[in-house]
Amino acid sequence: MQPLLHDLVSVVHAPASALGGADGQLRPTGAQGLFHADYRVISEAVLRVDGREPVAVAHSLTGPGAAVFVGLLPWLGDLSPDPTVRVERRRRLTADGMTERVTFANTSHEPVTLGLTIDLACDLAAIETVKSGGLTAPVAVHLDGDRPVWRQGGLAVGVSAPDARVDAADTTIQLSWAIMVEPGSTTEVSWAATVSDPRAVLIEPAGPVEWERPELVADDRRLTRLLEQSLDDLESLRLAEAGTPEDVFLGAGVPWYLTLFGRDSLWAARMLLPLGTELAAGTLRTLARRQGRALDPRSGEAPGKILHELRRHEFHVALDGEELSLPPAYYGTVDATTLWISLLHDAWRWGLAEDVVEELLPTLEAALTWLDEYADPDRDGFLEYLDTSGLGLANQGWKDSGDAVRFADGRLAEAPIALAEVQAYACQAATNAAALLDAFGRPAADKWRTYAVELSKRFRSAFWVDGPRGAYPAMALDRAKQPVDALTSNIGHLLGTGMLTAEESARVAELLASPELAGGYGLRTMSDQDGGYNPLSYHCGSIWAHDTAIAVTGLAAEGHADAAALLTEGLLTAAEAVGYRLPELHGGDARTDLRRPTPYPAACQPQAWSAASAVAIVHAASGLRPDVPGGQITLRPLAGAPLGGFTVRGLRVAGRRVSVTVGRDGSASLTGTPSALTILP
Repeated sequence: MQPLLHDLVSVVHAPASALGGADGQLRPTGAQGLFHADYRVISEAVLRVDGREPVAVAHSLTGPGAAVFVGLLPWLGDLSPDPTVRVERRRRLTADGMTERVTFANTSHEPVTLGLTIDLACDLAAIETVKSGGLTAPVAVHLDGDRPVWRQGGLAVGVSAPDARVDAADTTIQLSWAIMVEPGSTTEVSWAATVSDPRAVLIEPAGPVEWERPELVADDRRLTRLLEQSLDDLESLRLAEAGTPEDVFLGAGVPWYLTLFGRDSLWAARMLLPLGTELAAGTLRTLARRQGRALDPRSGEAPGKILHELRRHEFHVALDGEELSLPPAYYGTVDATTLWISLLHDAWRWGLAEDVVEELLPTLEAALTWLDEYADPDRDGFLEYLDTSGLGLANQGWKDSGDAVRFADGRLAEAPIALAEVQAYACQAATNAAALLDAFGRPAADKWRTYAVELSKRFRSAFWVDGPRGAYPAMALDRAKQPVDALTSNIGHLLGTGMLTAEESARVAELLASPELAGGYGLRTMSDQDGGYNPLSYHCGSIWAHDTAIAVTGLAAEGHADAAALLTEGLLTAAEAVGYRLPELHGGDARTDLRRPTPYPAACQPQAWSAASAVAIVHAASGLRPDVPGGQITLRPLAGAPLGGFTVRGLRVAGRRVSVTVGRDGSASLTGTPSALTILP
């Protein structure tokens, strides 16, 4: 069984991450430990004082890659109801390991003496083994001079501890200190684990963070706190490929997905365009280098196709009777290619340098070849997917669990499957590609504009269904070309893509704001009236922050302020309940039933597109839409902005800082705009 994550505290500095209890301990169980890329490099780090564990009372994230855990030592100090001796365990991650500073504070009237021990072990378990709930034997300790080291398969994990006694057994290391703390004073010791990984596929990027942290002052202070935590998490998820440290992208999430994911990394970069175009450029270039060149059913590769995920070795997971075995470079995604096209277009509109865009045009044209020749195998006019290997992902949209695509009565749909939002992505990508082709003097722009118009017409004819709840778009077409008629959050992805008429958009907005989809803390992935609904299903009733933010962005683009405000309020309430670090997903239970969202026990956190959702919501409310190549910028905030009044400083258009102020009445002003741009009301 997959280990649960909801009660763990994760600290991240990609490619390293540490997951442990709220007491600061890393115990040899479940998914706890220090990870480096796809291996667990410390499987146990348990601290004891005088042979006893401290009484845990508090913990806090203290910035990117850092946390503090506070414990009490009630058997030491004054005989008083008030605790007088405490221990703070300050954890800081670096790209190649972890350092902890352990501080003892004594407010009693007498000196205290204590014995501190930290027991360490290492199993170098592969991440997929941990995810499957499997066990890996501990690795033997070696001595490198006086320094204990675990080694296996090119990986080496060394431990250092100044002033500590170090006792190494067959597979374990114990660090120990004899400590005295005077009254009214503190004493500190430290230890570190350092990883050497010469075969690493992914590394820490070179250079500083690509974006400047914006400053937000808002009537709704929940958003300010959410933005601060999200920016910390986004900073900690930065990665690059070995050999190209200057091209930065975001790892998808911790612990299972701290690597390059086409769809996730693209969506996150797209949401972060208001902070600058550098992350988009790095993401686009990294994926361009991995673009498909051949047909390979095992990996899902096809000419022009954009990668789904990258690992250093085959990713093999067996869970709940299902087996998944993915090659190191896996292409089993139906939407990353069109999302790559739209990110290139949007980054260009935000001011990505023309020489960078031009460099990527061959990748764009190859992606269009995939869309034209390989995305629609049966030539029915819709993009679809089918895993023919039997070992890949059965579902290849963002809802990629095996049971994600269901009819309203709960039946599973059979592949090949054509998802609603994938058609919308293709429609938008074709229009965006036409704009780029025209601007850079490349042929075939008219072809792709016509493609978008015709796809929209086909979608209107094949996907819209009618029933007791009225007309709405089905989530997919199944193998028999029948509409999969569950009412799902997929329809939120249609907004703002050019797929829908104004009347159709208004109908979608009405459905997104209905209690059956919006009755929880955000947007449910499936209506609570459908047969497949389960509030703790991964994709059939739960709530995902990025999914909600995409819907909010589309609603804002189409001018549906009330629906956008409703979904935003639900997500902000959820953020407040979880300390403003939005997880991968949470339960879809009704807000009238529970006063806080139910955790999804196996949800990753932090998750890149969840954290990026905070920026997306601010951007949606601001109504800032730049067109740098067109020489103009539009500022049309939501009327009666759902966040109340706010000012955000430090957004970037064409590399220049801009500030947006939105009043409670929806009025807006923009300062810092490049003089070459005309502001449109």
